[in-house]
Amino acid sequence: METVKPKKDFTKMRTPHTYVIIFGVVIVAWILTFLVPAGKFSTQDIEYKDANGETSTRTVLRQDSFRYDYPLDKGYVFDQLEDLAQNPEEMQALEVPEEGLSALLSEGEKGVTQEKLDELALTDDVLYDEYGMKIYDTSEKLHKTAKIWGTDDFNGFGFLNFIFEGLVSGDKYGSAVGIAALILVVGGSFGIIMKTGAIDAGIFAFISRTKGLERLALPLLFFAFSFGGATFGMAEEVIPFSMVMVPFVIALGYDSIVAVTVTYVASQIGNATSWMSPFSVAVAQGIAGIPVLSGATFRLIMWVIVTGLSAGYMMFYAEKVRKNPEASLTHKSDQYFRDHIKKTAEDKVAFTLGHKLILVEMLVVLIWIVWGVTQKGYYIPEIASQFFVMGLVSGIIAVIFKLNDMRINDIATAFQSGAADLAGTAIVVGMAKGILLVLGGSDANVPSALNTILHSIGNLLTGVPAMVGAWVMYIFQSLFNLVVTSNSGQAALTMPIMAPLADLVGVPRQIAVLAYQLGAGFVDAFTPVSASLIGVLGVARIEWAKWARFQIKMQAFLFVLGTIFIMIAIAIGLQ
Repeated sequence: METVKPKKDFTKMRTPHTYVIIFGVVIVAWILTFLVPAGKFSTQDIEYKDANGETSTRTVLRQDSFRYDYPLDKGYVFDQLEDLAQNPEEMQALEVPEEGLSALLSEGEKGVTQEKLDELALTDDVLYDEYGMKIYDTSEKLHKTAKIWGTDDFNGFGFLNFIFEGLVSGDKYGSAVGIAALILVVGGSFGIIMKTGAIDAGIFAFISRTKGLERLALPLLFFAFSFGGATFGMAEEVIPFSMVMVPFVIALGYDSIVAVTVTYVASQIGNATSWMSPFSVAVAQGIAGIPVLSGATFRLIMWVIVTGLSAGYMMFYAEKVRKNPEASLTHKSDQYFRDHIKKTAEDKVAFTLGHKLILVEMLVVLIWIVWGVTQKGYYIPEIASQFFVMGLVSGIIAVIFKLNDMRINDIATAFQSGAADLAGTAIVVGMAKGILLVLGGSDANVPSALNTILHSIGNLLTGVPAMVGAWVMYIFQSLFNLVVTSNSGQAALTMPIMAPLADLVGVPRQIAVLAYQLGAGFVDAFTPVSASLIGVLGVARIEWAKWARFQIKMQAFLFVLGTIFIMIAIAIGLQ
């Protein structure tokens, strides 16, 4: 009798861990650097009017300055140095020290290296501006490929060191080290707040008194977070808000995916359709050379429509989950929050004066944060400090009112536990930044495979019809955001190319900016390279692979909306 081999149930296959996915992307990026030669651009500082009408400066690439990374033609460069030594006026104009130049010439042609030239203020950009492509031996294109193992001090950067190098990259004002530190501080602070029981008691009290209003709460919250993204580029700021929103939304009968959608996704939809964000549309318009905040009416209408339709998309999914909780992709991982909420309900925790004081204190600090970000320019260091204050004051109130029998030592252990819960997320932030490092970094002035890809895409758009050109720009900006998630950084890298390219294709520069902001904003809600998204997913205990299964459908929905508005902008000739 033949035995029937059971069929494999592919629906029960485990999705790869986020770490596994990122490591796979690192390998692909590393292999890509063998295939794509490194290239670079010269850069320049430009002035533009920011959202407040003040003059700001930003370093951008020069669109016509791309060249592949070639070895120096030492013979030609040496001959030019000898001529330069005979021309004191030119030496003075280039700020080249006479003694240093004489010392280099004494070493002969073989002693000429770019490092030594840099010491004489004869950087690659200066030499290129003076002598053009003649300074290079163009017979060989160089590749900037990381070693397998190594550090900057030993053997050179190796891709197997991408985690450490990613974690320590940047500064306290951004990714990765600044975002990682913010995540740990916020995690610790909310560890204290959760220990007090104030959020649990507040959620239980709210739900018991507002039965039937759940369906109204989510769309209103979606518009609120979208407004935050549209007005002041809300992104990292969502991480602490999600600490409250995840248990709140799950308590309403939904899942953690809905919680992330109503907070982080909403903020990025606002960012994508913004009429005034100082970190995206204002920067891009300034670089493109068009009036800052121009086209605001079109964008404001777009924000209302896209936010409303996206909120409807979210509610369609949310209601499916509420009616059938087991249909949720995160049903198992959400059990952690459901158990916590159930225990609070069973214990019938009283909503005491201490709990109310903590929630009021949290509200005051959140208002303080929003005020600081919008009015004073507070950023990561200030926000981290503000949340530490929030957690510390909450702990002190809990000790005074004996909430959960908390004592001084409990404040410290709760902070430690909260930070530990998000330590894995902080590591992912560093890993994601490591992908960019393996590709050679995002500095337009440093040779990298990423610069070559950027230049190649720009060339492909030359000569295509306006409608097609605008749509391809949108696609390109969306794909580029998978790697470079900084909105202002993406504007600085792409707009100096896309703006003049728009002129060649016959697309108004305003629409080139629109393609940039839609692509950069929507994809931020999907890419695993986004430190802010990974931080929010860590709070919600969602693996990126599971998030991607849900979000890929929403990305298709958003892409269609973006395409429609690009086409409308072309049809009306948006200027």
